[in-house]
Amino acid sequence: MIIGITGSSGAGKTTVCKLLAEKYNIKIIDADDIARKLSKECTDYVKDIVKEFGNDIVDEKGRLRRKKLAEIIYLDKEKREQLNQCTFKFIKKEIEVQIKKANEEIIVIDAPLLFECELDKMCDKIIGVVSKKELQLDRIIERDNVGYEHATMRLKAQPDDTFYKRKCDIIIKNNGNIEDLKKQIECLQLIS
Repeated sequence: MIIGITGSSGAGKTTVCKLLAEKYNIKIIDADDIARKLSKECTDYVKDIVKEFGNDIVDEKGRLRRKKLAEIIYLDKEKREQLNQCTFKFIKKEIEVQIKKANEEIIVIDAPLLFECELDKMCDKIIGVVSKKELQLDRIIERDNVGYEHATMRLKAQPDDTFYKRKCDIIIKNNGNIEDLKKQIECLQLIS
């Protein structure tokens, strides 16, 4: 079974994945982690991004300057869409490779852009993780070491909770109470 986990930045997708891993024998495929790994070397992935955004987007070793790129794309929807077009094919291909190699009964694809990347078509069920905006902002600021303005800009560039409530099979509310979150995970019947 393939389960997609999605939600906007700071919603708590990683925490939900960890709790699922405690309950089930799962393989977690993290789309953001794949993007980070692809951006550390002079890959076709990085070369495509350089074609679109210029040489300033990489450091002297040819690695992607992710913070600089984030500043560009969160300010400009057109640039964000250009980046997505560059990256989706590489991330999707790596996810497909990891799915083929997996031996676990459940495979979880943790992807903030699950629908935009059309990864939802691979999934048997999709879980949307939603959270209070204040908590999301706090999590983004702490996790990514960015300021309030940058965190706010990032959230404004992403779909709101109604998008996930409309498109996902299951919604998990992650409002900072770990016991409540565990109860929601416990109630999930992912396999018969």
